[in-house]
This record gives sequence, structure tokens and C-alpha cells, in this order.
Amino acid sequence: MRTLFAAMLKNFSENVDKDLSRADVQEALKDTYSGFKAFKDHAMDEALMTACSNAIIHESKYELDKNGELIIYYACTKDEAAVIDSYLQ
Repeated sequence: MRTLFAAMLKNFSENVDKDLSRADVQEALKDTYSGFKAFKDHAMDEALMTACSNAIIHESKYELDKNGELIIYYACTKDEAAVIDSYLQ
């Protein structure tokens, strides 16, 4: 089994150019990782921001939800996916 961070990155490399929010990533990984402490919202936000800061993924758009909370979407280009896939081999 991959680490949660690796699984999160792999999810992006399998969805090139698709905008994914933290909730989207959690939904995709919940069956395997929902029991992990790092699966909580705050920790997942931090992991996504770390990946973005390291230019592995990028912020693609922003929205406000019905409660006025900011939702950040991230995406992965073909080049970023190639980096992820080479890292995860």
C-alpha cells in the first residue's frame, strides 16, 4: 500500500488537467485511507499545499461554498504527472 501522500499524488497523475478539491481527493481515497490521522481535512489541506509549494501540482481555481468557505482546486499537467510517476516508481 502506498503512503497517503503518494496515493494523493497518484490520484492527480491519473486525472491530468482535472480540477480536484480536497474533498474530491478524500472521496477518491476514502475506502483505503479514511482511518488515517492524516486523512483529516486540515492535514489533507496541508499536504495539498505542500505538493503545490513544491510544484508537483498547482492551484487551478477557487470557489466559495454555500457557507462562504473557500474551496481551492488543484490540478496536474502532463509534465507534473510525469514527475509524480517517476517519483512513485
